Amino acid sequence: MEEVILVDENDKQIGVSEKIKAHKEGKLHRAISVFVMNSKDELLLQKRAKNKYHSGELWTNTCCSHPKPGESTKDAAMRRLEEEMGFSCQLTEAFNFTYKVKFDNGLSEHEYDHVFVGRFDGKPKPNPDEVEDWKWIVSEKLRNDIVKHPENYTYWLKAVIDRFISYTKA
Repeated sequence: MEEVILVDENDKQIGVSEKIKAHKEGKLHRAISVFVMNSKDELLLQKRAKNKYHSGELWTNTCCSHPKPGESTKDAAMRRLEEEMGFSCQLTEAFNFTYKVKFDNGLSEHEYDHVFVGRFDGKPKPNPDEVEDWKWIVSEKLRNDIVKHPENYTYWLKAVIDRFISYTKA
């Protein structure tokens, strides 16, 4: 059984929950999002696998997930980058944000999301159970495409793209 860490609005742990139950009940839980860029300042996107429990076949950041109980956010980010995209790189925590969205399938995301950034110039080896496709894209081009075609992207990527671009420009 996969569990997530329930948190309050300050990211203080208040419990744990089975993952799907937390998503059915819309409970605030800790999450990680990883944004990896190459030396050309392109962002690595993944297209989520069709069989994901929500947001399948949508483009999103390099990887995202939840820390396991007792696991640090950085360790979770490193673990999931390797599991989803088949590589590792140095990651730095950049910022965090909270969001809430309800999906058509009855599930919700209500996450306190820790955003990590890294650099990588190799070729990813994505896990086909997690990732349907991948591509490198310049952040400004991505932002423009999100405006034109929001239906192609995950909610959380749309919610954080401006803040991510500002962070990379600072």
